[in-house]
Amino acid sequence: MSFYGKYVLPRILDLAMRNRDLLPVREKIVSRAKGTTLELGIGSGLNLRHYSGAVTRLYGVDPSRELQVLARQRAPAGLALEFLTQSAADPLPLPDGSVDTVVVTWSLCSIPDPGAALAQARRVLRPGGELLFAEHGRAPDPGVAAWQDRLNPVWGWISGGCNLNRPADALIRAAGFELRELETSYLPGPRPLTYTYRGVAT
Repeated sequence: MSFYGKYVLPRILDLAMRNRDLLPVREKIVSRAKGTTLELGIGSGLNLRHYSGAVTRLYGVDPSRELQVLARQRAPAGLALEFLTQSAADPLPLPDGSVDTVVVTWSLCSIPDPGAALAQARRVLRPGGELLFAEHGRAPDPGVAAWQDRLNPVWGWISGGCNLNRPADALIRAAGFELRELETSYLPGPRPLTYTYRGVAT
């Protein structure tokens, strides 16, 4: 991995994801987690402050050790947190049906194989467990979507593999989940970057 990818990019991503417009979305989604919880793409731990006392154990998946250093600094006292240093698309070292909640926020865009990651999430999620998600992705407006397609190659290079044009809802359905709640809207900012999906799947 290059010096930029290992040391510079994690700091840039942490700064970008601290955007205040994302804060209420994070709080609304993450605060619903309960029991044994798995977060795909825990990154620098920006969701950690939003987990309630209903979470009894948290597994955080991320391949970046540099981001994990930041996440450890943000971990609330008393939260039983274990990091899994790997891609979310790789087999998870957790038994089938062992997790009550899976959380994924602004991560499906950059996981190399989001379908494999969601398949792993479905495998470890107990029957009746919930997938809580907030993701940016492909916009329904043809003009915006066209710009997402044009910008995607350059954006992916700048942002460490983030994709602007992945349809999060379709990816979740394709992995075998049923969407129970889904809200979509543009958040403040450039439209190719801000079309957001958020909701709950089982």
